[in-house]
Amino acid sequence: MIEVGERIPSGAASGRGHGGREPATAERDHATGDRDVSSAADPRAAGSPVDSRGAVVVVGSINLDLTLRVEVLPRAGETVLGRGLARSVGGKGANQAVAARRAGATTVLIGAVGRDEAGMAALATLESYRIDTRHIERVAGSPTGTALIVVDRGGENQIAVDPGTNAALGAETVREALAAILPEERVVLLASLEISDAAVDAAARTARERGWRLILNPAPFRPLPAGVLAAHPILTPNQGEAGRLLGVGGTFDWRGAVDHSRGGMVSAPPGCPLVVTLGAAGALVRPAGAGSGGAWRHVAAPEVDVVDTTGAGDVFNGVLAAALARGEDLEAAVELAVLAGSLATARPGASSSAPAWDAIAALRASRRSPPQGGC
Repeated sequence: MIEVGERIPSGAASGRGHGGREPATAERDHATGDRDVSSAADPRAAGSPVDSRGAVVVVGSINLDLTLRVEVLPRAGETVLGRGLARSVGGKGANQAVAARRAGATTVLIGAVGRDEAGMAALATLESYRIDTRHIERVAGSPTGTALIVVDRGGENQIAVDPGTNAALGAETVREALAAILPEERVVLLASLEISDAAVDAAARTARERGWRLILNPAPFRPLPAGVLAAHPILTPNQGEAGRLLGVGGTFDWRGAVDHSRGGMVSAPPGCPLVVTLGAAGALVRPAGAGSGGAWRHVAAPEVDVVDTTGAGDVFNGVLAAALARGEDLEAAVELAVLAGSLATARPGASSSAPAWDAIAALRASRRSPPQGGC
């Protein structure tokens, strides 16, 4: 979650980012499907460059977040009083892109916003983080996506989302945007399911064709198209999503997987590495091709004073992608992502709580340092 107007440099608020370019490649009328490209350069004529450390390309949602803090989350049919209504920029795609950029990765975001105040605020804020927004469409006739978030005193939340223009992001837009990314050995493509199956499928097929590493955060959960699984993505469900993905019913029993007592329950899609996020317990990793049970590795999270868990999973995924783009192996990248997600829960907000790379690296170094003793 990024506060609207937060850290916007001069020029960004007027709709232009660094270099004076327009913040979106195209505009499209949602009612007619007509695409207005008069305000943008041909993406093939000016490809998106990546640096020597590789890059993260996020295909995902962009929302206006409306967040209210309460003492206790409401039960069905209950009304509770809250305080401090906050407007901010969120959505899984935006949150993940900011987390990847804060972790030092060159970052490109492909998505869609409305031609409304929320959409313009989102573009300006994303550009303030120096995220490449040239491949974000501005869609007429549909509002920017909106998320209603309620956070209790313990940092737990309830979220409902109206996709808005996120539902308008189509396969053609994704394919054209990805075609503009210049060749690079360590491009990591990150997608989630707040956009259409067609957009996710186009991203997965492109990753497979170009040999890019693909991370798929299957949230909110729905069955995955066969074309997506054929790209052998790294799958990053939480415990509830893992239970549905693995067909075990209910919440995934990660302790049972680690101690081999439930080995037959953890058959992931063939060829897909699996990373299950466990909240305060950290994450569980199983590389592709590993057998059930014994191949799982548990990565514990540090203890933190939790303020707000909103977006912690998005921070995890963004930093996982950034670490892989830097050349870290999967287990090391998961460790860094767990640390980043933990640090994020100690601050309010989603993307605005994403830690910088130096903070993540320092926490990893402190956990690996031997305790200092005296004589």
